[in-house]
Amino acid sequence: MYKYEVIIYWSKEDAAFVAEVPELPGCMADGETYEEALKNAQVVIKEWIKLAKSLKRKIPVPRGKLAYA
Repeated sequence: MYKYEVIIYWSKEDAAFVAEVPELPGCMADGETYEEALKNAQVVIKEWIKLAKSLKRKIPVPRGKLAYA
């Protein structure tokens, strides 16, 4: 499992949960449930990274979050 931030929200327009990965431009997935959207996001993240490697593009390092500030 990759450690990228995933933002999941309900899209009324699509009638589905949408999972976006802000650190990977254009990387998003959807699902009928929150869990399915998250699972699909992990698949898309893997494919995004695989394609970026094949194109010799830089792969962003997961930023993570601060535990305290």
